[in-house]
Amino acid sequence: MTATDAHRTIDAVWRIESARLIAGLTRLMRDVGLAEELAQDALVAALEQWPRVGIPDNPGAWLMATAKHRAIDQLRRRRMLARKHEALGHELEMEQQHNGGTAEAGADDVVGDDLLRLMFIACHPLLSTEARTALTLKLLAGLTTTEIARAFLVPEPTIAQRIVRA
Repeated sequence: MTATDAHRTIDAVWRIESARLIAGLTRLMRDVGLAEELAQDALVAALEQWPRVGIPDNPGAWLMATAKHRAIDQLRRRRMLARKHEALGHELEMEQQHNGGTAEAGADDVVGDDLLRLMFIACHPLLSTEARTALTLKLLAGLTTTEIARAFLVPEPTIAQRIVRA
């Protein structure tokens, strides 16, 4: 049997068996979208294997068995993920009890340091280099506008305007 003959046979089998396959998988998985995805995966497996090894005696059963194996793998993955989430939740709960709630505050603080966050804000790439430097010196180094102007060798109103715009 040539590859085109196999593809024609697969196409015919798919037209006949796809509705039954999706219905059975929907019953098993309780999700139509996932059932369609699993059925498509079985079709892809058939397209890869059948031209090489030949069409099975009962192609509909082969498609269903392949899709069911993938569905079982999917269910196992879900169960494993749920167990891992439960374990992580328990671990986080224990850590919060041990630390007296400080772990929750740390989890909400993405950067971890207010000064570092302020530096990222002051050095935002949308600001010009001069504005970033002036704002950083003002906010983080605590320099006055006069001191920053003297360091840049520019008039004080210019630095004040840069800081205000930034």
